[in-house]
Amino acid sequence: MALQNIGASNSDDAFYRYKMPRMITKIEGRGNGIKTNVVNMVDIAKALARPASYTTKYFGCELGAQSKFDEKTGTSLVNGAHETAKLAGLLENFIKKYVQCYGCGNPETEIIITKSQMLQLKCAACGFISDVDMRDKLTTFILKNPPEAKKSSKDKKAMRRAEKERLKEGQAADEEQKKLKKETKKKGPAKDASTKPSSKKKSSSSDEDRSSPPRTFINKKDEEDDDDDDDIQWQTDTSMEAAQQRIKEQLNAVTADMVMLSTDDTEKKSKTANKTQVSSPKALSPARETNSKVENGNSSHVRLVEEMKDNLQKGITASQFRTVLGSLSGTQQEVMTALYEALLDGVDKGFAKVVIKKKSYVAAAISLHEGSQLHLLRAIEEFCKKSNPAAVKEVALVLKALYDADLLDEESIMKWYSEGLNGVNKGAPIWKNTKPFVEWLQSAESETEEE
Repeated sequence: MALQNIGASNSDDAFYRYKMPRMITKIEGRGNGIKTNVVNMVDIAKALARPASYTTKYFGCELGAQSKFDEKTGTSLVNGAHETAKLAGLLENFIKKYVQCYGCGNPETEIIITKSQMLQLKCAACGFISDVDMRDKLTTFILKNPPEAKKSSKDKKAMRRAEKERLKEGQAADEEQKKLKKETKKKGPAKDASTKPSSKKKSSSSDEDRSSPPRTFINKKDEEDDDDDDDIQWQTDTSMEAAQQRIKEQLNAVTADMVMLSTDDTEKKSKTANKTQVSSPKALSPARETNSKVENGNSSHVRLVEEMKDNLQKGITASQFRTVLGSLSGTQQEVMTALYEALLDGVDKGFAKVVIKKKSYVAAAISLHEGSQLHLLRAIEEFCKKSNPAAVKEVALVLKALYDADLLDEESIMKWYSEGLNGVNKGAPIWKNTKPFVEWLQSAESETEEE
C-alpha cells in the first residue's frame, strides 16, 4: 500500500516518520443512489489516531451530503460521486483542524473535551494545548460521540514491571539449573571411582542402563572447560589507587573537568592567600574579590556576545563561522552561551523558528567539541533565566525543533533534564515546561522497544 506523509507541509520530507496510506475511493450505484466509498478509511483513521466516523462525518458536513460509517463492516460511504482529489483535500483540512498541533505541527495529539464542552488538542511532543474552533459542524458530532480513552501510564508501567519480574524469574531458574548440573557432574565421577560394579550388579541393572550410549570424549572436554570457567574466582582490587581510578572512569567528561577545576581553584586560593599574607599586608577583602570576578565575567560575556553579533551580521558562511568560534577566547560553555544569546538577540517570541532559520551556525558550534549538545542545552537554560517568560514557555518548542533537525539527541536531553531536576534550581519553571517533551521522548522510545 502506497504511503504519504501526514500533512501537506511535510510532503517533501523523505525522512518524516508520521505516514498514512493514500486514499482509495470507489463510486458505487447509479442515478439517485450513487455513492462514493472510501475503501481504506479504516487504515487512514488508524494512522491519524482518530475514529473513522469522524473523517466520514467531516466529508458529509463539508460536501453537504449524507455520510455513514458502518462499525461492523468498516465501510465509509458519502452520497454522490466525488473525485479522490477532492476528498483528499478535505482530509488535509481535517488534519489541520483536528489532528496537527497548532504549535509545532506534530500529528501526535489527543482530543480533550473540557468541562465547559469545548474541544482541545493536547500535543504529546511539546505539551501545547490547541483550542478547536467550535463553529465547525463536526464539533457537535464529536461531543456526542467522544473518543475512547487511551490506556493510562499506570497500566503501561504495570505491564513493564510484570515483564521485568518475568525476566528475573527466568534468570533465577537458569541459575538454579546450572547449580544442579554442577552438583550432578561432581557426584557422577566420584561414584564411578569409588565403587566398581560387579558382574551381579551388571546383570541386575535395567535394560535402560544397558542401552544408554556412552558419553563421547568431546562432551567430557566441554564439561571440563565449563567446570574450569565456573571455578574461576574474580577478585576486586580494593586499594585506594584502584578506587580512585574507578571513580575517574565513572565520572563523565564534564563532571571530571568540574572536579579538576574545583581542586585547582582551592590550590590556587591557598597559594594566593599565603602570598598575600607574606608580601602584601593590605589585601583585598573576600567580598571585593568576588565582586571583581563577577564584573570581569560579565564583561567577558558581553564582549563575546558582541563579537558573535558582528560576525553574524557580516553574513559569513557556517564553515567560516566555525573557524571564528575556534579562535575565540573563553571556555566551550561560555562560547556556546554567548552564541545562543547572539542568535536570539531582540527576539520576543517565535524562538523555535529563529533557531531553525539559523541552525547552520548552531550545527557549526556543535561539531567543534564532544559534549557540545550539553553545552547548547545549558545555554538554552541560561538564556531562559535571563530572558522574558515567553522564552520559558516556548522551551519545549525549541527543543522539539532542534531534535527534529538532528542537532540534539535523546541521550543528551535526558541527561540535561535529570541534572536540572536534581540540581539547585530544580523548582524553576523551565523544568515544568520541558516535562511534556521529555515524557513524549520516553514514550516514543518505549514504543520502539516494544515494536
